[in-house]
Amino acid sequence: MTLPASRRTVLLATGAAALAVGCGDQDADGDSSGASVSAGQELARTADIPVGGGKIFKDEKVVVTQPAQGDFKAFSAVCTHQGCIVATVADGTINCACHRSSFGIADGAVAGGPATEPLPAQKITVKGDAITLA
Repeated sequence: MTLPASRRTVLLATGAAALAVGCGDQDADGDSSGASVSAGQELARTADIPVGGGKIFKDEKVVVTQPAQGDFKAFSAVCTHQGCIVATVADGTINCACHRSSFGIADGAVAGGPATEPLPAQKITVKGDAITLA
């Protein structure tokens, strides 16, 4: 026997559905890019990654750094503290704006808490001036 849905149940279900639709994948400008890079496709050009800094690729959840000229590294862009996507790369660190954790650009090691675990390394390939996810 199926019981009819209460008004409260219908309202909760409708609100949850609307919330799910409203929380779609959008970039910082509010646009849904839908673009993501799969393994083997070009992520960036070497000129896009500053020496002593890096660039965050939010859709791919990867941050690529260049600690020294020609030395490219990649790490997960997901903060190990509570799962926020890191926000900036500056002054030799990858920085999470959520709770102010920071990580070294050379090895992903914790430079400042509250995170206690480093950012996991990601595999990239640099061929010529193209950087691709491996």
